[in-house]
Amino acid sequence: ACAFAGLWNCVTINPLNIAAGVWMMLNAFILFLCEAPFCCQFIEFANAVSARADRLRAWQKAAFYCGMAVFPVTLSLTLTTLFGNAIAFATGVLYGLSALGKKGDAISYARIHQQQKQMDEEKLTGTLEGQA
Repeated sequence: ACAFAGLWNCVTINPLNIAAGVWMMLNAFILFLCEAPFCCQFIEFANAVSARADRLRAWQKAAFYCGMAVFPVTLSLTLTTLFGNAIAFATGVLYGLSALGKKGDAISYARIHQQQKQMDEEKLTGTLEGQA
């Protein structure tokens, strides 16, 4: 979607639209190299790029993908750039959510809250007894 929208964005005379379209096609190529290197078997360095991208942490991938997707939108704010970069941005968001980790269950949060409340009450009663 990013590559097709970038190509469509290049069919204009506005230089900012052309720059955003070229950037979007470059984004699509980088995403293919990092996420689906089997689609780029004809490129010799595709496996090396993919291996290097796999060594990055999830939050680093999230920042990279979201940053890549936001730049063309800042160059040329059109529906084509918004929809074309939506998938790249969503990939970054998913990596960001995976960096946050697994969601905890409600029972453990309730226990922690109850223990914290008991400790606060004990501190409060200790200070009241010290004043009396």
